Amino acid sequence: MLLIYTSKITNRLNYVFNLIFNELIGVDYSLTTNIDEFVGYEKEKLNYSERQFNDEIFIAVSQILFERGIKEQTLNFIDFDESKAFFPTHRKESSLPFDPFAASFYLLSRYEEYLPYLKDVYGRFDAKESIAYQQGFLQKPVVNLWAKKIKEVLKQKYPDFKTAERKYTFIPTIDIDAAYSYRLKGFIRTLGGYFKSVSKFDFKEIIERTKVLFGSMEDPFDNYQYQFDIQKKYNLKTIYFILFADYGVNDKNIPTQSRKFQSLIKTLGDYADVGIHPSYTSNFVSGKLPKEVKNLSFVLNKEITKSRQHFLILHLPETYQNLVNLDITDDYSMGYASEIGFRAGICDSFYFYDLESELPTNLRIHPFAVMDGTLKDYMNVEAKDAMDYIKPLIDNVRAVGGTFISLWHNESLSNKKRWKGWKKLYEEMIEYALGKPNLKKSLLSDNF
Repeated sequence: MLLIYTSKITNRLNYVFNLIFNELIGVDYSLTTNIDEFVGYEKEKLNYSERQFNDEIFIAVSQILFERGIKEQTLNFIDFDESKAFFPTHRKESSLPFDPFAASFYLLSRYEEYLPYLKDVYGRFDAKESIAYQQGFLQKPVVNLWAKKIKEVLKQKYPDFKTAERKYTFIPTIDIDAAYSYRLKGFIRTLGGYFKSVSKFDFKEIIERTKVLFGSMEDPFDNYQYQFDIQKKYNLKTIYFILFADYGVNDKNIPTQSRKFQSLIKTLGDYADVGIHPSYTSNFVSGKLPKEVKNLSFVLNKEITKSRQHFLILHLPETYQNLVNLDITDDYSMGYASEIGFRAGICDSFYFYDLESELPTNLRIHPFAVMDGTLKDYMNVEAKDAMDYIKPLIDNVRAVGGTFISLWHNESLSNKKRWKGWKKLYEEMIEYALGKPNLKKSLLSDNF
């Protein structure tokens, strides 16, 4: 049992210590504010305070874990282990040159997203507003790295101290924003699609749409059998997020009353976990989200517990508070649309800490590291070059025994038009993520 001394025990401190020591390092610990008890303890111990007592492991504190409320923080950055760290200390006796618990809490709580910032066109906190992007560590899971460093400090002081070994995992996720490209859209939307193609003189699309509607050609977005085959081939535990909402400018899936669409959702549920993809509109219109969750639950005939925001809209703390109120237990929205990497500085799941109420919640946050649309639409990366960006992320996650989560769409698996080559890339990513880059037999060909 690791005994940790601190001058005061707060909700913030309990929250970040539980994550780092219990979940990331894998040790049991106990907290004390009694100096005599700590000094007299003859086993493994760590002092997290403003001064060292003897020769124990000592990490000098910053004050953020002992504060309440939200205020501007003075952040000073230092170079640390080929990356950056902040909340530095000038106490030479400190085992680390910064406070890893304070820095971790700042990132995990998304403290900076509660402060004033310049919103993007969809009202989101953009990656470029983050300290991780500005300081160049967005693509490194620094919280995991700091936990690993704390573990090393413990091992150096107490060589026989037992800690848990972490196991790297890979979780592929797929968003269904539009189940079909042409099918089941209804007469008005179909007619509008034809007019749009005519206005652009896109006769190839007119022919393609007509063939699909008359059954002589598969819908480009209907690649679900391929997805099922991939899951079986690699033994994947894929998670789907379904946009199941009323039609809107930014919500353009199949009408929810379509029985064929509902049948598809049930089929997806037979092969994988299915969660809700809350509509863009649900962020601004009261009552939309409960309705969407209820309707999807009715189709699947089971409780919906997983969620990922459409357009990755996150308004803290309101978005997560709404999910908690609907008994959603796991959210997969923690990532940026405009940049790949680790939005909360971590590659493992963690509980949402509500800074507004100063309490941890039961909502588990699962950060993703890369999205197809980020590479294609924001970073202008071609499919043939995308693995150069994806591999380092996987390597960084594997190095800390973390969880690599990818975000793909059925649209990008169509291998059509602007997504030519992205289906092949998807399998390349899977093979590398699973540590099987040399598999010979592929489900794909260049013209698949």
